Amino acid sequence: MRSVAPRAPGEPARPIASISATPARAVATGVSELDRVLGGGLVPGSVVLLAGEPGVGKSTLLLDVAQQWAAGAGSNSLIVSGEESVSQVRLRAERMNTLHERLYLAAETDLAAVLGHLDAVKPGLLVLDSVQTIAAPGNDGVPGGVTQVRAVTAALVAVAKERNIATVLVGHVTKDGNVAGPRVLEHLVDVVLHFEGDKHSSLRLVRGLKNRFGAADEVGCFEMNESGIASLPDPSGLFLTRYAEPVPGTCVTVAMEGRRALVTEVQALIGATVAGSPRRTVSGLDSARLAMVLAVLQRRTERMALHDKEVFAATVGGIRVVEPAADLAVALAVASAGLNLSMSPRLAAIGEVGLTGEVRRVGAVPRRLAEAARLGFKYALVPPGCGPESTGTPAAGMRVEEVSDLRTALHWAARLSAE
Repeated sequence: MRSVAPRAPGEPARPIASISATPARAVATGVSELDRVLGGGLVPGSVVLLAGEPGVGKSTLLLDVAQQWAAGAGSNSLIVSGEESVSQVRLRAERMNTLHERLYLAAETDLAAVLGHLDAVKPGLLVLDSVQTIAAPGNDGVPGGVTQVRAVTAALVAVAKERNIATVLVGHVTKDGNVAGPRVLEHLVDVVLHFEGDKHSSLRLVRGLKNRFGAADEVGCFEMNESGIASLPDPSGLFLTRYAEPVPGTCVTVAMEGRRALVTEVQALIGATVAGSPRRTVSGLDSARLAMVLAVLQRRTERMALHDKEVFAATVGGIRVVEPAADLAVALAVASAGLNLSMSPRLAAIGEVGLTGEVRRVGAVPRRLAEAARLGFKYALVPPGCGPESTGTPAAGMRVEEVSDLRTALHWAARLSAE
């Protein structure tokens, strides 16, 4: 093994109590939902990777962030685009009404030119759209390749730390939804965010995957509109349908997105009897969990024959709910459709369904119940040990029943819906 000779450090080690944390305080971006995910804002000198599918709205969101920074942070912001011309970005800025004299634009695909713009503009915020389009001179490979992406990211991280520039890198994703490029890319940066949304829906979610400055499981909600993108501090109403009267085949649950509780409606429809293999079609739900819930419903309740019927299940508003806590609501929605029984629109069901038909405990039930109560729900079905009497957390104005299995849940759902 080769020996390494010691050398004098550039800065001596100091007692931790003597080091000021002020330079690492987050600066609010002015976009409330993004600040929520980041843990308060962008930390000077930090590097954030924002990845998402093409057309989901990454550039739109970051243009808004750059304008808000220029207007409120007291320093310049610089957007370097490797995919669009400055005129194209200017047109979007006019549409979004995000023009500002301290917001600078440049179109470059060469790392050396990007560093030159940093010398000239001296920004407090740099947005690079995208890291896969920039080439680092002296490195092999094409832009977007493993070697180039690693070299570009490492250089920008070093510059951000040295000059105290908050930096946001836009990243592409693969067809599997993972960040394109080497895995080391996610290790080099301080924060990794995933921007997701259905192109048929206006809802957009920014999900934290890694965060050195805050919670890594937080989610921010946005809505795309004609003038750009807007934060949704209270998005629960998007995932509910207002009916003139109760309709069979619906049930409401409360899903957790990060640490945020979202009241979400689940809808189900049972089709005609078919020969062969009937379809099990889902939208916004986990198809494997739906298949399991259908099998448990048929086997454990002995009230429904679903093996030869087509079943369709979906969430409302474009949200995707894959956590097991939605199992009970899915089961009740399917049972409601099969038995032609209308559930109370003021009933929420929370719980995981096991293969023996039992209803299992899930996390954050008090927070879920509080959100349901805030939106005016009067009844809730929860797993054993999760009710207010068991947890000691009151559910204001709600009647909460603990149900141990699917049969009990169906009984209480029918009884509460009749009140």
